[in-house]
Amino acid sequence: MEFKQKAEEKKMSMSKNIARLAVTAGLTAALSFGGVMAPVTMAFAEGDNTITITQADKNGTTKFKAYQIFKAKVVDQNESKVASDIKWANDETEKAVIGVLKQVAAPNINDSSTAEDVADYLAQNVRDTTDKTCVKNSDLLYKIADAVAKNSTQTGTSFDAGTTFTAPNNGYYLFVTDVLDASKPNTGTSPIFALVGGKSVTVTEKTSIPTVTKKVKDDSPNSNWADKADSQMGQNVNYQLTGTVADNVASFSAYKYEFYDELSAGLTADEGSIKVYAGTDRDTAAVIMADNYTADVTADETTGKSTLTVKFTDLKTAVANLSAQTMIYVEYTAKLDPKKDANIVVGGNGNENTVKLVYSNNPMAEGTGTSVPDTVRDYTYALKLIKEDSAKEAIKLEGVKFSIQATDPDDSNSKDLYVQEDGSLGSNEHEFTTDKNGEINVKGLDAGTYTVKETHALDDYNTLPKFTFIISASGLNQDEGNNTLTVNATKGESDLVLDPAVNDGTVILTVKNKKGSGLPLTGLNGVTFTWIAGGAVLCIGVAHLIRSRKQAEESEQG
Repeated sequence: MEFKQKAEEKKMSMSKNIARLAVTAGLTAALSFGGVMAPVTMAFAEGDNTITITQADKNGTTKFKAYQIFKAKVVDQNESKVASDIKWANDETEKAVIGVLKQVAAPNINDSSTAEDVADYLAQNVRDTTDKTCVKNSDLLYKIADAVAKNSTQTGTSFDAGTTFTAPNNGYYLFVTDVLDASKPNTGTSPIFALVGGKSVTVTEKTSIPTVTKKVKDDSPNSNWADKADSQMGQNVNYQLTGTVADNVASFSAYKYEFYDELSAGLTADEGSIKVYAGTDRDTAAVIMADNYTADVTADETTGKSTLTVKFTDLKTAVANLSAQTMIYVEYTAKLDPKKDANIVVGGNGNENTVKLVYSNNPMAEGTGTSVPDTVRDYTYALKLIKEDSAKEAIKLEGVKFSIQATDPDDSNSKDLYVQEDGSLGSNEHEFTTDKNGEINVKGLDAGTYTVKETHALDDYNTLPKFTFIISASGLNQDEGNNTLTVNATKGESDLVLDPAVNDGTVILTVKNKKGSGLPLTGLNGVTFTWIAGGAVLCIGVAHLIRSRKQAEESEQG
């Protein structure tokens, strides 16, 4: 009887151990090691107990830290790893993990719970993770990772990304980011949990790098957001910034997120035009209320440039349901400012604007990363009109007045407005006057058709009929990197206007002017004699008429 009872107890003990082994194997499969499923081959013997963590694409991680949570016997089985004989790695880790489980009121977990008790609990309560899963900061595993990293002694020394870490003992490990390369865009990994032992494991850090792009919209019909546009002086131009977040944004307890958009010295941004949106695409994005962020435009007195900033202290509180698919959009208007004429670039590489993104970059520590910057360009053009004598080109005509009207501009709202002295457009007809070199110079023209009217000619020259010229540019749809546009200019049919030349965005128009015609002239004395002779004839005729009438009257009386 006693023998039978002992046999039953032994059988129950074996069943319990088998069940625990199965649960532990379930822990391995269910957790996927913190969202990282390590591909392994089938094996039953212990191997080199190493792990290699590779960088996410283009990330700037340089080193990782390891913390051992459990010691265990680890073998490879059925495309996974199985742990048995689980024990705490050290007292610090035991205290940290038990403390978290007590905090979340894990049933039947207390200060005397064994490592196997905790493994059983995790296997039963952490499920449905895959190799794509990032540990969220609200997850139990994140809380455990945070407590272990803050309160336990690091296992071994930090190791480089892409190199092999050899575990001092087989078991269950936590891996977190240690060092990020500040010179590169970077984001620290979400906590990585992995069984180390048996065949070597290779995993990829759970992260991605946030990116930012900037676009500008040209005013020509049917234009889309692009890297280049051209505009008139003083014209409001639309700009758009688009920022992404890291794949593991859910791992952060708070997510700092800031746009820094530097404008060239000739541009002025309208701070009141700034609008911010969040969504998976622009069409369905929702407006973020202004009290969730700060927006400013500040000028640098030394360089003349200004910086537009939009800052979130915590993007996670500003945007409901923030996810890896969420994009943040910033839209505003800016103009080539006539008050900054000296800083405005004509043609060339345009007036460039560059944005960068600063963001929280380590879910397990303080710190920020900086994105790869992105640049767009706003181009503008100039007109140099030269007025000269049609017979002698060396004679330049000073004091001739012209008006210039935008009769077919790219921007339909500007149709029939007049070019002003500073290059902007207005409703009043402005007169330009040629200088001593016979020139009119105006900066800040957009592409389009302009009509030139001579409003005042010199006294001895004929008034020139109206004529047109057209500015066009090819290359506005090129990607950033090919920054020089090809600017073209043509003119209407006028023999007195030469074919225009273009010099780096400046259209040069040479306009000829003819003097008035001189009619034949015989001389002043001859003219005077002619008038005298004519007067004498007239007098004789009148006297003859009077005499004839008098003779007729006398005859009638007689």
